[in-house]
This record gives sequence, C-alpha cells and structure tokens, in this order.
Amino acid sequence: MGNTKQGTDVGEIREAIAAERRELADLLDRLPAERWEEPTLCAGWRVREVAAHMSLGFRYPLRKVLAELVGARGSMDRMTDRVARRDAARMSEREMAAALRENAHHPWKPPVGGFASALGHDLVHGLDIAIPLGLDRRVPDDRLRIVLGTASPRGTRFFGAKLDGVRLQADDLDWAYGSGSVVTGAAQDLVVLLFGRKVPAGRLSGEASGRFTTV
Repeated sequence: MGNTKQGTDVGEIREAIAAERRELADLLDRLPAERWEEPTLCAGWRVREVAAHMSLGFRYPLRKVLAELVGARGSMDRMTDRVARRDAARMSEREMAAALRENAHHPWKPPVGGFASALGHDLVHGLDIAIPLGLDRRVPDDRLRIVLGTASPRGTRFFGAKLDGVRLQADDLDWAYGSGSVVTGAAQDLVVLLFGRKVPAGRLSGEASGRFTTV
C-alpha cells in the first residue's frame, strides 16, 4: 500500500494536538530530575533541550523568531539549537511541562504542512524522549495515522531521512511507504524514521533494518 492522506478534518487534528501536548506535559512532570539529563533521539540534545524546543512556537512571536534567525546567520538548525540550549538552561522542568499543557490549544503550526505537521512535530519530539528512555508511551493510532499520512519524498529529504530503496511497513497498522527492501516495525517507531531518527536495536526487522538502528 502506498502513502494515502487521511480525510481527518482540521478540528479533529487540533484536538489530537491538544491531547498530545497534555499527555507529554504529564510525561515530563513524572520524570525524575536526573532523567532530564539523559540523551534523546535528537542528536546532541538531552531531554531538557527537547522539552524547551517543543514550546518555542508558543513563547516566541514571529518577530522574535526572525531576530533569532538573523542572529544565526539564516540557519534554522543553528537557530533552533541555540535557542533550545539557552531556554533549557533558563527554564525549570516544571515550567517546560507547563508551557505544553497551558498551550494545548495554541494555533502554532510550521510554515509548511499545516496542523498535521504541527501534530507531527509534537508527536515525534515526544518519541524522541520516550523511546531512548524506555518509557511506556503508546501513541494512539488515530494520531499515528494522521502523521504517517503526511509522509512524502520532500518531507523525508527535509528531515534527512535516507529511505532510498526501502519500504517501511507497520506491523501494527495498515500502513506502508516507499519501495524496496522491507523494514517492519511498530508504527510509532516508523514515524521517527520518517523524521530522520534511528531507534535502538531490536525494534525493527528486515534486511535493511540495521541502517535505522543504533548500537
């Protein structure tokens, strides 16, 4: 089966975003202080940098984002890294969790992709934390279907996902993407592959699965 966008309306997607943010805020509130220092699937970021980054769109008006981008010489990656590290050092764990919960219905969305991409942003960053920390986080299927339905060659290239010659196939949902050597796994693990991440060994199967796993 190829990638097919779902017919979910905007209202449903926004409710899914709100639920995801509230659940992630609860997850962060339950984390012991020492776990905030652990690495995530975002290269170079601990839990606290990921958590700080997740609320950037709520806390920074557009003019401030543009000023930060100018200061980073036009590099979005450099800007988001610098702001995440700075805010992670300034904000308490409680403040970072509260920023998600209090902005559950905030209308922020990325420049491209609308609210489905906003859900993808929140969902994948939650998994960036949950997967390497071994947390028992199961994303509801309806949210996974929305995000998986946004998969496209343009999007995977933007996030640096190297999926040439590979067909991703979920073993818990009716979803597949791409063509070539089949890599199977849980839908939420395949989501992070679409966003250019790797997952711990043992979570995927297939001849090419080693390309997408860490030691």
